[in-house]
Amino acid sequence: MTQASMPHSVRGFTLVEMALVLLIMGLILGSGLTLLGAQIERQKAQDTRQALEDARDALVGFAVANGRLPRPSTVALNGVENPAACATDAACTGLLPWATLGVRKLDGWNRIFRYSVTPAFANAPFLLTTLSSKVGQTRTVAGALIVSAASVPAVVFSHGKTSFGTTEGGVAIPNESVGATNIDEISNNTGTVGAQPAGTHFIQRTPGESTLAAVGGEFDDIVIWLSPNILFSRMVQAGKLP
Repeated sequence: MTQASMPHSVRGFTLVEMALVLLIMGLILGSGLTLLGAQIERQKAQDTRQALEDARDALVGFAVANGRLPRPSTVALNGVENPAACATDAACTGLLPWATLGVRKLDGWNRIFRYSVTPAFANAPFLLTTLSSKVGQTRTVAGALIVSAASVPAVVFSHGKTSFGTTEGGVAIPNESVGATNIDEISNNTGTVGAQPAGTHFIQRTPGESTLAAVGGEFDDIVIWLSPNILFSRMVQAGKLP
């Protein structure tokens, strides 16, 4: 039987089958790309957290060698700590001095890591009695802010995929939240919660935690802090503190 003499129903059924096959392939491909995109984002977050932990270890190593913590970098391109003393918590909040520490410059989304340090720990050798000014906070299931780490010497963090941060070339990224509903991310950008002084309070939550979205807004920051117990212990072990 030639194609010309083939019944229309047979030819039409074949076209429908082809359309269905293409539709199914499109759905499978779309689902695969979605899953792949999610996997890539998870890997970026994991790599970023590891880099932050490496930076925290490098901060301890710097303190052991120098008796103090480094000051933030004020120049995105060179990553060297600011040679001038920073008198306030706001002035001691900036970019991670990645070149001084010998660590990674960029997070998984190609933004320079942020860093905030207690002035008394950065401007001169510190003692076991030196007080820290940084406070780490999180939210309860009900959305209330609570202190999870009081009196920490330093904080290192990434602004995540969206909103705030600094590009590799030194360009500041604005808030990308529609209506500026990302309250906790705004707090991390300034280091301020409520009426607290700038550069003193930082929030860590599970990124994308929907149960807290109504209270703290959308959130994809990754924040870790340097424990004073670990810092002092390493300094004592190295003979840098009594």
